This record gives sequence, structure tokens and C-alpha cells, in this order.
Amino acid sequence: MANQRTFRVVTRGANGDLRSKDYPSEESLVQMHEQIGVDDCSTDLSLRGLPIFRGLIGPMPDSKGAIRYETPEVFETLTKEWTNAQPVRRTRRSATPQSTPHSKKEKEGVRSKRVRQ
Repeated sequence: MANQRTFRVVTRGANGDLRSKDYPSEESLVQMHEQIGVDDCSTDLSLRGLPIFRGLIGPMPDSKGAIRYETPEVFETLTKEWTNAQPVRRTRRSATPQSTPHSKKEKEGVRSKRVRQ
């Protein structure tokens, strides 16, 4: 059972909350949704060959061992939230001229020593 996968369908409830339902196998998911094709172009090779369902977007990797499908509304909402999220800004450490082995001053000093000799 090393290849055990869970199939997760994420929808939006009547109150606006996200709801997810896990299916233990591909067969149980096929019984609940109409299959219209098979994924043959995913860049994630582990997703190729998985079913495509009418009214659901997916398959997409969710977590280790889980395959995710979303309704179009959930997909659109989560994508907008993801694109509008502000990235965490990191400051770069600025190197001091003394700690930089090839700083401009050192290069000029080396050149002037060579010229003087």
C-alpha cells in the first residue's frame, strides 16, 4: 500500500465556507462525478492518467498522497487570494567594503602597488 492516494474534492458550502470531501479511491470518486476525460498533459507526471470530471478543476497535487479537485468558484477564489497575497519582503545583508575580498578600493591598492614597484 505504498501507493495509497486520497482524492479530495473542495467545494464552497451554503454559508461560504470551504468544504472538502475525501474519497479513498478513484473508483468511489468516479461513482459520484461524471468523468469526461483523462489528464494527459500535466507537468506533474504523477497526475497523468487521472480522471477529469465535469464541473471540477483538477487533478492537482494537494499534499503527500492527496489529489485535489476544486469547483470553478473555489479555484477562482483561491487563485485570486494567492495572486493578491503580498510576498514577505526580505532585506539583503549589505557587505562592508572591508569584508568584501575584491572591493574597488582593494583593487586600486593592488594596482598602485604594482605601478610603484
